[in-house]
Amino acid sequence: MVDKPDSGQIFGIPYNFERPSIGRMLSAYWQPGKGMLVKKPFGVGYTLNLANWRSLAVLLVAGGLYYQERRSGSADDTDEEVEADEPVEVIVDD
Repeated sequence: MVDKPDSGQIFGIPYNFERPSIGRMLSAYWQPGKGMLVKKPFGVGYTLNLANWRSLAVLLVAGGLYYQERRSGSADDTDEEVEADEPVEVIVDD
C-alpha cells in the first residue's frame, strides 16, 4: 500500500496532517521576519503570524467590531422579540 504524504500543497494551498507538538504549534504562530500569513501547524491553509504588526491590527479591529456588535445587539434583540409577536399589516397597490 502506498503511504500518503502528511504535508504538501494542493492547488497552491498548504496542508499538514503530521501530529502537532507543542513546540511546533508555538513556533508556527510566532515567526518574526515573515509575512502576515504563515502555514498552519496542523490542518489546511494559512493562519495569522502574531509576530507581525498587521496581524495584531486585524485582531484588534475584529475584536472591536465583535465587541460593538455584542454591545449594540443585546438591546436590539429584546425589541425584535416584542415586535415579532405583533400582527403586521401589508398594503398591496393594484
